[in-house]
Amino acid sequence: MINKIVTSVEEAVQDIFDGATVMISGFGEAGSPIELIHALIDQGAKNLTIVSNNTGSGEVGLAALIAHKRVKKMICSFPRTANSTVFPELYKKGEIELELVPQGTLAERIRAGGAGIPAFFTPTSVGTPLAEGKETRVFDELTYVMENAIKADFALVKALKADRYGNLVYNKTARNFGPIMCTAAKTAIVQAEQLVELGDIDPECVVTPGIFVKRVVKITNPAQESKLVAENRRYPW
Repeated sequence: MINKIVTSVEEAVQDIFDGATVMISGFGEAGSPIELIHALIDQGAKNLTIVSNNTGSGEVGLAALIAHKRVKKMICSFPRTANSTVFPELYKKGEIELELVPQGTLAERIRAGGAGIPAFFTPTSVGTPLAEGKETRVFDELTYVMENAIKADFALVKALKADRYGNLVYNKTARNFGPIMCTAAKTAIVQAEQLVELGDIDPECVVTPGIFVKRVVKITNPAQESKLVAENRRYPW
């Protein structure tokens, strides 16, 4: 019997190893799997390469993972936002690496990784420092730069609903990078607010089919990053 549900966040992240590449969903706090990230901090894996839209806020979630010196390199679009202080400070000190990727290019690199497309050409970043050292070609009199796909060992993703097969539904814009990260990772680990019976999700409404999901853990009342930041919370508590 297929059953991808695990009983705890600790069990969900137990095999993430030192040096792994980990994708983390979220657009700011929307879709950010706070509980899985905190479990990863407790688990202790280090020298990680993290692929995410941004670098977190305050000292919770992804920002806390970075603050604990567990991240060797960030691949992201927004390394600094209104409440991000941890990453900028470490980057200035040369204690963490950064690969800056335009947001649309980041999404397409992840999607390509999940689709088995090794690389693609885009006009984004042509003529900027982000294109330095990359192959360029001319198509229809326009210059394009080649970008490689991104794949990962693990993905940490937040969903609204899941069943024991791992079929997922997301909460509106909290969907963001989740679906493509599930396809591009060898092991997709999902925290879901609701676990439902097989058949309770209309097949026409499934966003991520269970074939792309390895583990699901139920988090009934997921933490809200903005609330934690406003309260000046710091993980571990």
